[in-house]
This record gives sequence, C-alpha cells and structure tokens, in this order.
Amino acid sequence: MSTPTPIKIPARTNGILFVISAPSGAGKSTLLNGIRHFGDFEYSVSCTTRSPRPGEQNGTDYHFLTRSEFEAEIQHGNLLEWAEVHGNYYGTRRSEVANRLSRGIDVLVDVDVQGARSIRACADALIVDSLTDVFLAPPSMEDLERRLRKRGTETEEQVSTRLRNASIEMGCWSEYQYIVISGSPEADQSNFRAIMVAERMRVRRLRTR
Repeated sequence: MSTPTPIKIPARTNGILFVISAPSGAGKSTLLNGIRHFGDFEYSVSCTTRSPRPGEQNGTDYHFLTRSEFEAEIQHGNLLEWAEVHGNYYGTRRSEVANRLSRGIDVLVDVDVQGARSIRACADALIVDSLTDVFLAPPSMEDLERRLRKRGTETEEQVSTRLRNASIEMGCWSEYQYIVISGSPEADQSNFRAIMVAERMRVRRLRTR
C-alpha cells in the first residue's frame, strides 16, 4: 500500500493580534491569567501611570511610568494606542506588538474600548490585517457591581466611577468581532481559546504566494 501524500498547507505569514476589552470587574484579569500557561502567544505588557496593586510587578503586569515618562512616549509616537482612564494613562508600545507580529508570533493586547478603536484606526497594514478583537461582557450590571465590591481594591467613589464607565463601555460591544458573556473562569477561558483556535484556521491568514 502506497503512503498517502500529505496535503501541503502554507504557513501563516504574520502573527495574529488578539485584542480584548472588558468593563472593569468583568473577569478579564482572571481570564488572561488563566491562559498564560498555554505558551502559544505572547502577552503585550501595557504602560500605565497608575500605582501598582499588591503583587503586581513592573515589566510583568505593566510598565509603570510617571506621567512625564508616559507623555514623552506619546510625543515620540511610540504608542500604538493610549487613553486616559479613571484619571490614569494606559497605552501599548507599538514596538511591543509589530516586531512580534512580523516574526509570526501571536500577540494578546488588553485595552479599553478607546484603545481598541485606536488600534482599528491604525494606518499600519500589518496591525490592521492581523487584528482580531474580543469584548468580554458581564452577564448583567448587577453582577458586575457584585464582582467589583467583592474584589475590594477600590473605594466607594472608585466603584461608582467604574460602574458609570462600564455602563458606557457596554454600549460598545457591537464594535467588536466577537463577544464573550462572562460566566465561570473555566468557561471564559474555553470560549476565548476557541476564538484563538478558529482565527488560526482562517484561510486569509495563510501565505498564498
């Protein structure tokens, strides 16, 4: 019996840029921490001017910058996206993303809805062609409030601010290619991983010449 000739499928040219957004308290951090061990993508570490929370490490969780340092990054055009949220700057260095995508490495970026809009509007074809964006939504605003209060990391004023902002952000879900309604941590991880697997199978991402 002759050996079957395998079908030759071309490799992907570039990596995929997975962008995830969610209202504060929706379970995004739990989701991202839960899928780190897979090792088939790299997490882009964002910059921020907010203070580190207990256990957070500079360069691992965020690049913690002063306001003057962050504003210098803006002036030099080093940021793929940036926004001021809850009184602090957040942003993603362009080099953190583009260099990896060009080497065929999948990148995961955690941004708010303003950041996602900036990435979609990027003039860099590599970024736009690689983009897959996902919105993680809580089952209800009541559930989101419960999660925020259970977290216990914000003052009452901060909780109220985050809930007001979340109400606005929830109206932006239709701008995304995918939406995941948050359930258990295991379900959120499974659903997000399913999106990653599906995007890697898209024919348009394969080298055709």
